[in-house]
Amino acid sequence: MPPKLDVIPALRVHQAKIWAALALLLILYLPTTGWPALSGLNPAQVKTVLILLLAAVLWVSEWLPLFLVSFIILALELLWLTPAVAELGHTVSDALFFAPFFSNIILLFLGGFVLSSIMQKAGLDARFAHWILRVTQGEPATTLAGIMAACAFLSMWMSNTATTAMMLTMVLPLANRLRADTPFRVGLILSIPLACNLGGIGTPIGTPPNAIAMSYLATKGIQVSFLEWMILTLPFLLLALTLLWFALLKVYPPGTDKLAVWQVEAEPLKARQWISVGIFVITVLGWLIGGQFGLKTGTVALFPIIAAFWLGILDQGDFRALPWDVLFMVAGGIALGVAIDITDLGTVIVGWLPSSGSFQMLVGILVLVTALLGTVMSNTATAGLLIPLVVSLSLPTNQLLVLILAITLNCSTAMILPVSTPPNAIAFGSGVIRVGDMARMGTLMVVLGVVTAFTIGPLYWFLIIN
Repeated sequence: MPPKLDVIPALRVHQAKIWAALALLLILYLPTTGWPALSGLNPAQVKTVLILLLAAVLWVSEWLPLFLVSFIILALELLWLTPAVAELGHTVSDALFFAPFFSNIILLFLGGFVLSSIMQKAGLDARFAHWILRVTQGEPATTLAGIMAACAFLSMWMSNTATTAMMLTMVLPLANRLRADTPFRVGLILSIPLACNLGGIGTPIGTPPNAIAMSYLATKGIQVSFLEWMILTLPFLLLALTLLWFALLKVYPPGTDKLAVWQVEAEPLKARQWISVGIFVITVLGWLIGGQFGLKTGTVALFPIIAAFWLGILDQGDFRALPWDVLFMVAGGIALGVAIDITDLGTVIVGWLPSSGSFQMLVGILVLVTALLGTVMSNTATAGLLIPLVVSLSLPTNQLLVLILAITLNCSTAMILPVSTPPNAIAFGSGVIRVGDMARMGTLMVVLGVVTAFTIGPLYWFLIIN
């Protein structure tokens, strides 16, 4: 008798956990073999490489929840790596490994998540989306542009996964009013996850790879303010959105179809909504100009957190519902970089990567690796793996910043498969789009990200930096 269907997923989960346990045991066993002596690395560097490999395997395979990998990294660093570093005569405090889990960047992202919750609970996100649809009046090309603009703008400030879910709820009824055989119906739905993926490029809180990038740049003394990040990235966000809009209209033309956009009578904003708007505006202004008054972005992020819960805009249930798993995953990637730094593994990595050759070649290799990894695994995990390696390179400050920006940009443009990003998976679940549709437009975005990061990206970034 075949096993029940609901038993099969449980068996797969148990098998995944067994594989994860075997991988951990293998990592712990390898230092006892003769391999470390052959590698030319000292014991602390060997263990750091093994922790890095274990994190890569677990992040790619998803045998364990991604946030749990961060705690495994922390545990191995405290219990396994620290004694090896001490044997080399170096004093290492546990606080070095704990610090990434509540750093300035983590606090910045926590403030961003609270802002996202405020917008959703007050219905401000839905109001903005309804306003966009009402302005476009159902003209296909204009409506598509409006939907993409709404998705990108909202994803700059709140979770792109939540934005995708909300916009799909609003746009699916519009798409269902079109003829079933019209290609524009597919293009309309496909635009939502792709625009949401791109929107994260625009602000430091838009997507976790941005936070990882800013955190590691700070460790090298490269401080990038909220406003500076937007200046460095917004042109590429606008370029990508424009190209995507043209491509969708070309591949999925609307023909003579016209969208029937319903009219929603907008009620006046209530007191709680006005307070929410005020918290949002003050926070964003603080992020944009706070640096001029010596305020760090994490310090500014305390305002929406305190104000939202003090004034009763959010409650304890909302606090528990915040995406803590994302925060801990980002922190794990940062902690991985700490290990690479204190063991001087970076000096070895310099010999592994072609840093002594052409800088353009280095950019090209790393953006291609980013695009490949980002297609098959989480963009946060991709950033957590690659950025710690890159910041260990002995490069001039401006080249290091350009390289980090190129990698971060390509983390957000890697969106070929339904599994590449949560927005892709949500949109694919609507049943309107196929894997081929997503792969076609996703490949275009990957190519754009790689080409941009290899050509006009460095030119623009060097111009702004200098």
